[in-house]
Amino acid sequence: MLRLHRAEPTAALWADRAAYDDRLIFHTPAWLRFVAQAQRAEPVLATVTDGGTPVGHFTGLLTKRYGLRILGSPMAGWTTSYMGFTLDPAIERRRALEALMPFAFTELGCAHLEIRDRGLTEPDLGGLGLRWAAAPTAVIDLRPGEDALFGAMASACRRNIRKAGRSGVVIEEVTGDPAFAGEFYDQLRDVFAKQNLVPTYSIDRVRALIRNLAPAGHLLLLRARDAEGRRIATAILPWYHRTMYFWGGASYREHQHLRPNEALIWHALRWARGRGITEFDFVGGNAYKAKYGTTEVPVPWARRSRSPLVAGLRDAAKQGFALKQRAMARLTGARPSAGLRKTTT
Repeated sequence: MLRLHRAEPTAALWADRAAYDDRLIFHTPAWLRFVAQAQRAEPVLATVTDGGTPVGHFTGLLTKRYGLRILGSPMAGWTTSYMGFTLDPAIERRRALEALMPFAFTELGCAHLEIRDRGLTEPDLGGLGLRWAAAPTAVIDLRPGEDALFGAMASACRRNIRKAGRSGVVIEEVTGDPAFAGEFYDQLRDVFAKQNLVPTYSIDRVRALIRNLAPAGHLLLLRARDAEGRRIATAILPWYHRTMYFWGGASYREHQHLRPNEALIWHALRWARGRGITEFDFVGGNAYKAKYGTTEVPVPWARRSRSPLVAGLRDAAKQGFALKQRAMARLTGARPSAGLRKTTT
């Protein structure tokens, strides 16, 4: 039987975690610092053992809501994704998930658990008292050549990339610019305003992401300029091991006819492929992403509560977040809507 044992974040532990082939950026110390700061949460690291032999690791964060302890791996709204496990290939993920239950509810004393693990599938979840929702993501295999990647895109997308080039749009890689977070966030407000909405997080979260990820060397920041040198669009793209992730992208409405967004993604794909990265993950599945030649991968989001009352409180918290968004919208003259096209995780 598998068991989880809470572990201290020593150098030896981080080195062992980094040896697993299914490791993700969301399991790294830099990413955990970002989420912990943004959510005021406590990181939880655990070693998975099989008969006393280490066979993997678990990553999550502890937080409190309504005075109750909650283990998120991750929680919705944290602008992060896929935590869960890193495991020896011989270990079934369902077994690890089964071992997580007593660890979360008995050892940690949690009232609620949420998990989104990149390797879990819906058949893994049955019979464990979990509720789950389909949460597919759109990915691009970067192993084919550039011509094949470009050819896999929709014809309209290819035309837009060419148009950006003809219009004089230039993509630059940004390092050490303290103004970038404000630039991205101002454009993000404009994206939301187009739909009479307001952003779901503050600029502080963007700053926290850059502050923690940039020194680790696993963050690509891109800016698009028009022919006059004006800053018209941005993209934030964490990367690690074999995958690059689309954390967020934004642009000013008045310049979208120049198609800077498609140019940003095309630059990111080539940049990642040139550094041996084999997958680009949009971290979510929206119809507009299909134009880039994506494949949809199912990644269920599962949760379990100690009691129906706790489950009800979780749903109430979600509704409270929506009310907060409506209040923010009234202050800014915008109107929140359930139909928001996601621009970040």
